[in-house]
Amino acid sequence: MLDNNSADRPAVQRPWLVLGILCTGFFMSLLDATIVNIAVPTLIDGIGASYDQVLWVIDAYLLVFSALLITTGRLGDTFGYRRLFLIGVSAFTAASALCGLASTPGQLLGARVLQGLGAALLFPQVISSILTIFPPRMRGRAFGVFGAIAGLAPVLGPVLGGFIVDHLGWRWIFFVNVPIGVATAVLALVFVPALRVARPHQIDLVGVVLATAGLSGIVFGLIEGERYDWGTISGPIGIPSVIAAGVVLLALFVGWQHVQRGEPLVPLGLFAGRNFAVGNWIGFVFQLGMIGIAFVLVLDLQMAQGYSPLEAGFVLLPNAVLTAIGSAYAGRLADEIGGKRVLAAGMIMLALGLVVIAAMAGPDSGAWPLLPGLLIIGIASGATFAPLQQVTMDGVDPRFAGAASGVAGTTRQVGGVLGTALVGAVLASCLNSALRGEAELRADQLPAGLRAQFVESAVAGGGKFSPPPVPAGLSPEDAALFARLGHETFAVGFVSAMQVVLLASAAVLVVAALFCFALKGNDRAPRGEVAKADAS
Repeated sequence: MLDNNSADRPAVQRPWLVLGILCTGFFMSLLDATIVNIAVPTLIDGIGASYDQVLWVIDAYLLVFSALLITTGRLGDTFGYRRLFLIGVSAFTAASALCGLASTPGQLLGARVLQGLGAALLFPQVISSILTIFPPRMRGRAFGVFGAIAGLAPVLGPVLGGFIVDHLGWRWIFFVNVPIGVATAVLALVFVPALRVARPHQIDLVGVVLATAGLSGIVFGLIEGERYDWGTISGPIGIPSVIAAGVVLLALFVGWQHVQRGEPLVPLGLFAGRNFAVGNWIGFVFQLGMIGIAFVLVLDLQMAQGYSPLEAGFVLLPNAVLTAIGSAYAGRLADEIGGKRVLAAGMIMLALGLVVIAAMAGPDSGAWPLLPGLLIIGIASGATFAPLQQVTMDGVDPRFAGAASGVAGTTRQVGGVLGTALVGAVLASCLNSALRGEAELRADQLPAGLRAQFVESAVAGGGKFSPPPVPAGLSPEDAALFARLGHETFAVGFVSAMQVVLLASAAVLVVAALFCFALKGNDRAPRGEVAKADAS
């Protein structure tokens, strides 16, 4: 059991080895949030799943993960960070094996729920361990490693997933986790000490129920809203009522945290610290604006530009590599000059990169004109992930590290889910509007009997973010013309809609950057003192 660490030196002998082991589990869980996306068509054919069932295979992981972070963070404070990390890695590894062995959509869905539980158990323990192991002067670099993984894993997922699906089959996107998970658990048992604050904690069961149910309602509504057209799910139950119920339950949760006599699940005193309160708000707004970047670019590269999923992943790979490299350097810089300045500069650069991509994108531009903007975004992302985590957790009492990391993770996850829903809605609305005008411009090139059908099918295709399908029974010449005009219409319309989304995301990131000035400045040690602490 470790008490609060010294102000000058880490609390363990090999802190970077411990962090590397913990981050391996974190990387594995984060990779699985995106690696499955690339296998959607294969899963539909491989286990006879419907499109909706496959979407649930993807969404169930995110739903369970997001809804449980606050609870699992607090459990780490109570039972120890290593213990919860080991349980999480074990559950995740076993669930990965079950996913690979699944023969029906139901079996795969159940295994993905267990995977989400394992990821939720291990994720907060990494942040809590950083707070417990590293003194304040070294946390920037520690969070730099964390940020490098957070930036690399989501983009590497589609690339690695595409390669595995092409060469080994969809089951191996899950089986590959098994040896990594086993090795991580063994290394954690050998090298990671029993990390836990000295004072024992109680479990707030009422708070657990209220927080989990409330977050589940909100996250479910945001994920499933577009599928149900933000209306009725079944009978009197609709998306608005589910989200409203989630909000009410969270309000009851906050009230319960005020009045309950035991130990609250989330000590509300955490929000008395300005950096924690402001940092969580920045994280929410940041995820709201950031989440649309990869989403719209992948759609543009695949649907409008005609790239394969693997090729699209490789186009985005330099961005991920720069993010990983930049996170390490940004963490060191944050140690020296303070995370507040680095974070604000990173978000402004992110907004600039989005503006550059919006200006350079075209219906036939291909990937090369996007590269300058992607490079700016890669560098900027590296300057954002680590300082954001650092300034948010700066000043948090290590006794409440688990609760704080759970709240911070949940805030960003909900921001990301809301951002995805908003981006999808705005993109679909702008795309449908643009497609009708573009289709009407090109319809005159078709025979008179096909013109109205072409316009309507072009608009209908926008709802699925794809060019309109060619009707059956056309002559080869008419079919080729219909397909060419449909692709041109979709490409032009999509780029127009994408530019609106990217510029809107840039504006949101500028707002997040402005909030950085509300953070308290924190004095950092001079370079020589940081080096001295490293040597110790």
